[in-house]
Amino acid sequence: MAKNIKTNVTRILEKAGIEHKILQYPHGKEAVEGNEVARLMGQDPSQVFKTLVAKGRSGAFYVFDIPVNSQLNLKKAASAVGEKSLEMTHVKDLVKICGYARGNVSPIGMKSDYKTVFDISALDFETIFISAGKIGFQIEAASDELIGFIGADTADITDKG
Repeated sequence: MAKNIKTNVTRILEKAGIEHKILQYPHGKEAVEGNEVARLMGQDPSQVFKTLVAKGRSGAFYVFDIPVNSQLNLKKAASAVGEKSLEMTHVKDLVKICGYARGNVSPIGMKSDYKTVFDISALDFETIFISAGKIGFQIEAASDELIGFIGADTADITDKG
């Protein structure tokens, strides 16, 4: 556990009084693949969530949080946000859109408040892990409290297995 690490995400959670733990995993300068993050932390990949950003046909951006061992189903995700279709945001555009680079993206502390949807499986766990907004750091927090704080919806948005 990494107690003295401060990121924008941790500051926001602390200010809101959201109980959380900060965990650290070994890393280099580049983003670490989600399943590897789960392995390095010794956690169930179904409980470690990655944050994805997609653009709807309307031009609006959306945030989706799914287990690192799952794939986003664009059709289900589009339905969850009321869009006809979605396309994934290019990695090179992430900083401009949400303020985070690949490997750092967190649903907390983005440049704008985007409609956010967590895969329904998040509610299967008392706590889940999300990015702390910096490569090498994750936040563990109560799933229902985290989802409520973000104002996110939940829906079946992944392809399982």
